[in-house]
Parts: sequence; C-alpha cells; structure tokens
Amino acid sequence: MKNTLIGKAVIFGLLSTASVLVQAESAGGKGCGWGNMVFEGQRGLVPHLLATTTNGTSGNATFGLTSGTNGCDSSVRLGYGGRSLFAMNGMLDNIAEDMAQGQGEALDAYATLLGVEQADRAHFAKVTHEHFSTIFASPDATGEQVLAATLDVMSRDQQLARYAKLPS
Repeated sequence: MKNTLIGKAVIFGLLSTASVLVQAESAGGKGCGWGNMVFEGQRGLVPHLLATTTNGTSGNATFGLTSGTNGCDSSVRLGYGGRSLFAMNGMLDNIAEDMAQGQGEALDAYATLLGVEQADRAHFAKVTHEHFSTIFASPDATGEQVLAATLDVMSRDQQLARYAKLPS
C-alpha cells in the first residue's frame, strides 16, 4: 500500500512539474504575463516556477489574453515543444508493461490522467489489456501515438467512451 502511494506521488509530481514548465511559455506566446516580464532572461526551474506562479496567482496572464496586453497574444498557435510526458523516466515503458499484464500502478496512474473514475478503472485495465497490440502498435510508439490509440479504443467502448472525448 505504501509503495503504491509513493509510486503515484512520484508520477503525479513528474507530470505536475512538467505541466508547470510548459505553462510558463505556452498560452499567449512567449513572455505572456507579468511573471515572464519580471523574470525575463532568466533560466532554470526556480525562475520558471516563480514566473508561472506570478502569472497564475494574480490572473494577469488571463487579463492579458483577453485584453491583448501584458505581452499576450491569443492569436499565437499553441504548441508543445518538449518530449512526451509519457516518455519521461520510462513511464511509457511502465504503462506498456502494466497494460500487457492488465493491471499495475502505472496503468492506474494513466487511467487517472485520462479522467477515468475509480469505479471504471478495472474495466479500463481490461479493455486496454485486450487491445494492447492496437494501443502499442509498434515497439517504438510515441506517447502521442499511444494516447491517440488509447482514446480511439476507449471511444469504441460503451462504458469508457465518455472519457475519450477531448475538450473542444
């Protein structure tokens, strides 16, 4: 039980840190918000976290996006230039291993990330196990390919289809 909680905490921590780093330069283009202005030119985890926190706690990036101020531009195309979150620290390998077995901490964490409720997680594990060769169509499948294939499999399952809908 203790190892399960630690494993989930580590995976959650990695994903949270990655999302904070991505957020620092994502919506509204580079330099959007007062935090980016204050910490302009600095590198490293601490300045990125401080810039993101400043932007998030004061709401200035949101204001900037709606008003076209604070260095924000809502016409900028959003994108992600980093590595897949699933590839970090071998998480994709762990998901593949657990999915092949039909159970495991990484598979449960993956279900959680996809918003699958606790009551449906056993079914999620069963369905993804049954469609393992579809989801991991090649040995060098990327996180994006695995995610797309997982959502496709889920969309064809009556119980899981509601989780496969991406926000518009």
